[in-house]
Amino acid sequence: MAATHPKSNTPPARKWSQEVTETSNAMDLQPDVFKLKDPKQIARSLKRSAEHSDRRKSDPYRSAMSMLTFYINRAGHNLAASQRKRLEDAKDELRVLFHKPAARRKTTH
Repeated sequence: MAATHPKSNTPPARKWSQEVTETSNAMDLQPDVFKLKDPKQIARSLKRSAEHSDRRKSDPYRSAMSMLTFYINRAGHNLAASQRKRLEDAKDELRVLFHKPAARRKTTH
């Protein structure tokens, strides 16, 4: 018997963020791109996907960065610190690939 939602007898719904990540209509992503070990590979793959997509709504840089940021935000506290750092480093690599200025880092006092 399938699991049901605790307040009703309906099956639990998939999270919309998982659906977007898996089936985004904006870009065709390389399978498991966010699980790659090298931030440069992640950035190159996102750049390639964004540049080849004819369904995106903004320029390739914004589409690639948005997809990466969306994934980081939706994975949230479930990301291991090492994976979060790798994905944040991939953001820096995307900026380099698209010739954008480096992000300002928050300073701690």
